[in-house]
Amino acid sequence: MVGKGSVNHNSRKFKAENVDGERSHLNVDYCNENIKKVYHKLFGEALQRYNEKQTRADRRIADYYEKIRNSKQEKPFHELILQIGDKENMGAGSENGQLARQILDEYYHGFQERNHNLYVFSAHIHMDETTPHLHIDFVPFTTGSKRGLDTRVSLKQALAAQGFKGGSRGDTEWSQWVQSEKENLAAVMGRHGIEWEHKGTHEKHLSVLDYKKQEREKEVIQLEGQILEKKEEFQVLSDRVENYDKGMENLKTLEQVLDTSPEYQLPELQGLMSAKSYKNKVAEPLVRKLKSLVKTALIRCFEAWDSYYRLNVTNSNLHRENDGLRRTNEKLAGENENLRAENKDYKLLRKAFGSKQIDNLLEQAKAVQQSKQRGKRFRNNKEER
Repeated sequence: MVGKGSVNHNSRKFKAENVDGERSHLNVDYCNENIKKVYHKLFGEALQRYNEKQTRADRRIADYYEKIRNSKQEKPFHELILQIGDKENMGAGSENGQLARQILDEYYHGFQERNHNLYVFSAHIHMDETTPHLHIDFVPFTTGSKRGLDTRVSLKQALAAQGFKGGSRGDTEWSQWVQSEKENLAAVMGRHGIEWEHKGTHEKHLSVLDYKKQEREKEVIQLEGQILEKKEEFQVLSDRVENYDKGMENLKTLEQVLDTSPEYQLPELQGLMSAKSYKNKVAEPLVRKLKSLVKTALIRCFEAWDSYYRLNVTNSNLHRENDGLRRTNEKLAGENENLRAENKDYKLLRKAFGSKQIDNLLEQAKAVQQSKQRGKRFRNNKEER
């Protein structure tokens, strides 16, 4: 259901070998916008507001699309691919293929209404391959963000804004949304008299090595997610350090004000004013004002220093945690490679000696192992008596 996304292929700017050019005129092209123009439309004003707030040139973003394209946290766009049946029961050239096209068309027209935080810029139904299918390419965005651009790319926040709240590791916003879209497609199919056949999963048929490999891949994905979270935390801390730098600049400005502003300068003695009157009416009020100002400035300065110290400590901890996660990730990736190699050898053995013979050998090995374990337990019980 989820694709990597190839806009040029979807719009048929180039044709793969499996495309029947004689049927390409039957395709449906809903939209095909230039993604860079889409980014300007969605994020141009937000980018301008963000850059205007930045006091440091290195924090300004010249091209938001390129920033996201090179980001490890977000993708420039996502793709959804939907297909009903297969070439045996929904072939593109058959009557059922036309029904599939009708269902996909109806589904598409409800997609944007349901997904107001997913901007669809490219959408096509392909009738020139073996089975009709629908490609939907979209940019997920969120508004009112407190960090970075106030309108920015975020799949997680876009889906959260549509009511999909992540729960456990396997119950993410994305998995909830995908399931919801499947159900919406099933509802359209139902209106046309087609029932959604739940195929279930094939996990119970996986070999032990396949299963271990799959679990390792899940762990790697989870760790990558944790690393991304730490990067986001680090960005928040960087923003707070920047605020500290601004505070120091404000203190320098205050120093200049104290040196030059007439409000904080002791005026010359006026006329025949007595020393006592000058003290009571001019000097003491000015001193009180200066004391209050200096007290406030010192309090803020000490608070900033304290925050800066705590941020440095937190930052160091985050670096250590991140390094630990990276090492664990590398270890799991290595184990995964070993499992792939072992799995390849295992499949080669099954191919060379036959699955039945390998299964028999495994059963014999398990029986021997169980026998040894029973014997060990028996000896232990005997010794205890």
